[in-house]
Amino acid sequence: MSKQSEIEALRSAYQRDLAEGTDRFFEPRRTTCPWCASDRLTTRLRTTDLLQHKPGTFVLDRCAECGHTFQNPRLNETGLEFYYRDFYDGLGEQKMSGTFGGRTKMYQGRARSMVPHDATPKNWLDVGTGHGHFCEAAREVLPGTAFDGLDFTDGVELAAREGRVEHAYRGAFPDLAPELAARYDVVSMFHYLEHSTDPDRELRAAHETVRPGGHLLIEVPDPESRYARLLGRWWLPWLQPQHLHFIPVANLRERLTGLGFTVVAEEHAEAHDPVDLLAAVWLALDHTAPREDAPWLPTPPGAVRKTLRAALLIAGVPALVTGTLLDRFAVRPLSRRLRVSNAYRIVARRD
Repeated sequence: MSKQSEIEALRSAYQRDLAEGTDRFFEPRRTTCPWCASDRLTTRLRTTDLLQHKPGTFVLDRCAECGHTFQNPRLNETGLEFYYRDFYDGLGEQKMSGTFGGRTKMYQGRARSMVPHDATPKNWLDVGTGHGHFCEAAREVLPGTAFDGLDFTDGVELAAREGRVEHAYRGAFPDLAPELAARYDVVSMFHYLEHSTDPDRELRAAHETVRPGGHLLIEVPDPESRYARLLGRWWLPWLQPQHLHFIPVANLRERLTGLGFTVVAEEHAEAHDPVDLLAAVWLALDHTAPREDAPWLPTPPGAVRKTLRAALLIAGVPALVTGTLLDRFAVRPLSRRLRVSNAYRIVARRD
């Protein structure tokens, strides 16, 4: 089936979902911080879905007490299903698989960050593994390690069929943690916590799953990055509406310590993915250009709109190239000094 045929087959279902508006996709707005319960909240960002361009407006609030930033009002289960649909699976599966599958060097860097703390882990659980591309790449760094994957989508089952993970666990991590108790030398969460509705519950599940003396490896977007302020809504790691929580590193260190972990490493420049300026240019161009067809649009774009979109994107190629060069060769070597690292990584040992 062609992509256009897939879009047309899905259009009526999306239009039914949108007939009642988008307000039904959200929980009531919180008046207190989900991390520290303070009521000192301010609005940090208002934006739209800049990747799929599904309808809706999303607000990120920041707690003035602890610095935690979170989506408010937050998507409910119906909203999460609607906005995740056709992003990692369905229409978006091939695109996302290609994107994640082409990042072997980055995945191997993540695996190497464990070597100073445990050079020969016997088993490793990757939570939020998606299609298992990290596990496949990490095996080159740690050939003696058995990698398992956990995710709530069917991507983890695909990862098992493709041999990228040895065992696939499908479901919510906190629900599966009791059967995995104290089983793993390493549990990793790469860009997973920001997607979770309750990060604290996920961390407690990780403490249950890591054996005593084992390690938890976490990587998340850094809301204290200067790029988060400078680029505003065009900063890719905001990724609305999927990213629900943005945890300052001091908050995460404190919470891990309280759970019974000792933080043994904190990395910023090493976790930086040099795409901020390129992504900002692309998001702005894509937002300005007429939309390409998608099933959440009531009708397909006509020939004139398609032509205008192509012309604008072609005109933006020099800006995209410039952004790429600045990201890789000008900013990346100075990311630590300039404090623009878009992510941080923590290694914590279970006491």
